[in-house]
Amino acid sequence: MTSYVALLRGINVGGHKKVPMAALRELLTGLGHGAVRTHLQSGNAVFTSAEQDPALLVEELERAIEDRFGFEVRCIVLSAAELRAAAGRNPFPAASFEPSKLVVIFLSSPPDLGRLGTIDAGKYRPDEFRPGEREIFVHCPGGLGTSKLMPVLGKATGDAVATARNWNTVVKLLAMSEG
Repeated sequence: MTSYVALLRGINVGGHKKVPMAALRELLTGLGHGAVRTHLQSGNAVFTSAEQDPALLVEELERAIEDRFGFEVRCIVLSAAELRAAAGRNPFPAASFEPSKLVVIFLSSPPDLGRLGTIDAGKYRPDEFRPGEREIFVHCPGGLGTSKLMPVLGKATGDAVATARNWNTVVKLLAMSEG
């Protein structure tokens, strides 16, 4: 059995796409996955599965959510090893940031470096970003709520599924998936 983390995009925000975490746990269990747990209300689930292909898990989960709740929710599924590798690529030294002000934008495919290269990074200082393999690390010292860079990065992800989690959540999901 492999441990996985599912990141659901855009649920339980703005009054639409409500997915109760108890219902998400029930749905994942009903799909045959084990050790199902959720974290917060923003669509973070940890589970085990015999399936070895995260892409198949994404298809299964997206279809099941639409069947159960009646709306589309895009997802990213990472193995615990993939999440650990992504966390290890964090280019910002731990002592240099508050965990709530560092965000990882997880992507379904590698970041489009051409699109990211068109962003005038100096225009958004002190906020800064660094691309990873299938993620973008974003440091917003003034807070995420006031960041002018985050919306720009959202548009720069192109057709990739993208969903952001702050560093506290990444660390918690990593611990849950490995423990």
